Amino acid sequence: RAGGLREEAAQAAMEAARAEAEAAAPAERSARRSVSEARASSARAPSRGAPSPPASDAGRDTSAPEDEEPPEPVPVENFKLSKTFKGHLMSVSNIALHPKKSILATASDDATWKMWDLPNGNLIMSGDGHKDWVAGVNFHPAGTHLASASGDCTVKIWDFAQKRCTMTLTEHTAAVWNAAFHDTGDYLASCSLDHSVRLWDLHTARCRLAFRGHVDSVNEVCWQPFTNNFATGSSDKTVSLWDMRTGLCAQTLYGHLNSVNHLTFNTNGDVIASCDADGLVKLWDVRMVAEMLSVDCGPHPANKVSFDRAGETVAVASDDGTVKCFGSNDGELLAELRGHEDAVQGVLFDPNGEFLVSCSSDHTFRLWS
Repeated sequence: RAGGLREEAAQAAMEAARAEAEAAAPAERSARRSVSEARASSARAPSRGAPSPPASDAGRDTSAPEDEEPPEPVPVENFKLSKTFKGHLMSVSNIALHPKKSILATASDDATWKMWDLPNGNLIMSGDGHKDWVAGVNFHPAGTHLASASGDCTVKIWDFAQKRCTMTLTEHTAAVWNAAFHDTGDYLASCSLDHSVRLWDLHTARCRLAFRGHVDSVNEVCWQPFTNNFATGSSDKTVSLWDMRTGLCAQTLYGHLNSVNHLTFNTNGDVIASCDADGLVKLWDVRMVAEMLSVDCGPHPANKVSFDRAGETVAVASDDGTVKCFGSNDGELLAELRGHEDAVQGVLFDPNGEFLVSCSSDHTFRLWS
């Protein structure tokens, strides 16, 4: 009987507690609501000294970017030669555009690199520390440094603020064709005639990994935008995709019948354009690991390729002295830009779609708009 009384007492206590909790719940909910409203109102109130958002932004999260319209294809059909600049004493082998300003860097067989203001072509800065030809230049994502790759087997990092070379990377055993900064700016990948790609930690100036797998010269390295992957093009006629975290080759794309001279990603990073010494340009679907399009720009070698901002036009720097532009969907020739007096070694679209710049063995770089 005593046990039964204890159970009844326990049940009564539990029921009383449940009733008390149910009675308190509405009050607790209203208190929580008032706290959240107070927080929201304090978040909406501008801090002292901070400009308040314009009235038109009321009720809208101004931190979230609006859906932008997709960029329009660059009208290369209307492009004509607008300016010619005699940039170097020898062939201009490569070019790079500054990520934030209208500035062009050029690399040359005269063992120097130079930086130019566009569209006026005024010389801003030059670097002459290499002992052999300079084959590649690349800007740091912040625009504060430049990497140069050379036939003297080194990569040099140049600091614009200090106006000097602050780092020389020396572990390649043959000529270095190009070097590319990762989007974070913490790492640099370089490709070489020694059949390898090296990943450099720029905080320690040490080589983190050597990527081996190609059986001939690695002519180009290009990072897939905002990922840890990069693509390489080689004289062994293949295009390969690599993961910087594992050091392993993730995919190899077969289809070229001659040396792959250059490759690049489109802005979205889902298509690769590659070109070879027969003048063949191929577009590859990165996700499907498949060839999308093949365009014959031969018989002269195709030296460089570049996508426009919309990814709908591909420009090809040809050994016949022309820049050929074709549609990335159907391969239709849109324009053939003539003006250089020797092989075109490099070509780039302006990110804003206003012009195209090319460089050549005729010692010049030219603007088309």
